[in-house]
Amino acid sequence: MKTQDRPLDEDDLAIADLAEITDWTTVAGPNSDDSGPAVVRALVQRVTTATGWEPWPLKPGEQINPVLASWGFTTKRGSSIIMFDGLAFADCPNSGWSAYEIGPDDIPAAEAGLDAHWPEHLELARKHLGEPAYVGNDSSPTFLDEWAPGAGADRRHLAVWVRPGAQFHLFSNKPTRDPLISAVGVTYAVYID
Repeated sequence: MKTQDRPLDEDDLAIADLAEITDWTTVAGPNSDDSGPAVVRALVQRVTTATGWEPWPLKPGEQINPVLASWGFTTKRGSSIIMFDGLAFADCPNSGWSAYEIGPDDIPAAEAGLDAHWPEHLELARKHLGEPAYVGNDSSPTFLDEWAPGAGADRRHLAVWVRPGAQFHLFSNKPTRDPLISAVGVTYAVYID
């Protein structure tokens, strides 16, 4: 198993950007499987109007792919945020702890790494979002459904903050042997209602 442990600077900025949206109904789109240029343009319009974030530009002659249902934005802090009609997440590849190339015998070490680094991520999220509505981990026999049905699936840790129109989830992936999960870390996403 290999690990990387980087400062949380990128996550600090991105969580601050996400926390500034106090009402996610302003960016929420229709709950559908639609894709294509019209969907992306509507998404870009809603997000830009509500946040002031800059949409990633198209290159000269580039067209929006008909299968796309998301778009990227750069915030005033320089964070990269990927938005769908019902989901937002930050692209912070140089932030935080992660383990990769995990083998079957590495599961205990991956779990220990997540347990060691979870508290610093939780404190960072609290700094921007306040106290969570829920915090739990897979040591609880009822963890799978404690927050909501299936919310703990594939998670080792979970914290949830509720905002109008959305839930902010901070979580770590659960390392498993079968199926073998080859990479884990602590991450977050906004699930937009």
